[in-house]
Amino acid sequence: MPIHSCIQPTLDGAVMLEIEVQPGAKRQGVIGVNDWRGKLSVAVRADAQKGKANNAVLHVLSTTLNIPKYQLKIVAGKTSRSKKVRIEGLSPLKLHTLLQPFLEEE
Repeated sequence: MPIHSCIQPTLDGAVMLEIEVQPGAKRQGVIGVNDWRGKLSVAVRADAQKGKANNAVLHVLSTTLNIPKYQLKIVAGKTSRSKKVRIEGLSPLKLHTLLQPFLEEE
């Protein structure tokens, strides 16, 4: 399943990104797209306790996309592995372009 399946534009110009988080991983970063769930897979070293994994997810996405962390917000799934992240200041096409190098291995 292509990456654009988990990217949705909003009416106010932001982008929603559907992700699946793997807390407590050995390595941290964008892994690829989960074809079965149609979500971007993000691994973080932090455990899923007291918002540590959520903070790590925002850090990974901020670093990966090279955008400030304040442009990212988890809007759904704060206590779940499945999350929706709102990204301000990026078009769906630009987001797809920024994520493409991390998905080439598949």
